[in-house]
Amino acid sequence: MPLLLTDRALVESPVELFTASEGRMAGLRLPSPEYVRVRPGVYARRRAFAALTPWGRYAARVHAFVRTHPDAVLSHESAAVIHGLPLFGEARCIHTYAPQSATTHVRGDVRLHASVEPRAHEIIGNIRVTTLVETVVDLARVLPPAQALAVADAALSAVQGGGAHTVDEFQTRCASRENPRGVAAARWVWDNADGRSESPTESVSRAVIGWCGFEPPELQREFAYDGSRDRSDFYFPSAQVIGESDGWGKYGLDDPEVAAQRLKDEKRREDRLRRHGHPVVRWETRDAWRVAPLRDRLLEAGVRRVRPASAAFLATLRHRTRRAF
Repeated sequence: MPLLLTDRALVESPVELFTASEGRMAGLRLPSPEYVRVRPGVYARRRAFAALTPWGRYAARVHAFVRTHPDAVLSHESAAVIHGLPLFGEARCIHTYAPQSATTHVRGDVRLHASVEPRAHEIIGNIRVTTLVETVVDLARVLPPAQALAVADAALSAVQGGGAHTVDEFQTRCASRENPRGVAAARWVWDNADGRSESPTESVSRAVIGWCGFEPPELQREFAYDGSRDRSDFYFPSAQVIGESDGWGKYGLDDPEVAAQRLKDEKRREDRLRRHGHPVVRWETRDAWRVAPLRDRLLEAGVRRVRPASAAFLATLRHRTRRAF
């Protein structure tokens, strides 16, 4: 499953959008092979839109919706776009908070969420969205648990949440909801959320490590050797094993010179840690989702399993969609 994190709130579309009327005023003929309809009445350059990642396409669709529905209040994944929270692939629906609706229902690709109680909302860059707390609680109740954990971790981290929110805030707001659906599922998220996770890959990996029965790792442990300070994603004390959930993006592969230097630095770092008795285990995002590659590498390195694996939780990793309510 593709798993990406926005590095900032996407208060602007990742591609330039224009309405049909704006296109006509500019002398464009629509429809046209050069342009793609992102949503009814809103267009973008076809080549630019096709180059977007799945979450980028979804972000463009959200902004296209806002162009034609400026008074709508975004919620769930759509609010997550604006808050800069992790997204997993391309969500099917645009989600809006619609307290005036008698029931939650779908119109085309828009899901209108009714509620028996008010949701706090705010304006970010002229876009109306449910607040960060409301958005995280909504997603924790409906997403598969590993995905929900990544959302909560990001909201708690200094990068995404500014350090202004606590687990207690999310837990209290969740418990106060009159609708009890999803509250029990969210409890696992609140019990395990940790703002020290620096990426969705780290969050999902942490969930898989726990569900496989391994000892809880220390997060962001620092080591001072040979005049250098090295920080690890995961550290397993009983085996002195360091775990790294790598994404290739951090090496700057688009720039060969930058990539070469970063790879050299990483090689020196890993050699330094190994010399001081720390086996280093690496895995990619797909290894965590597939479970076995991550599990087997930790076992080979000598990391202990302290409890039986949780087959029920591991099975949720196969889920690609969330609960619909």
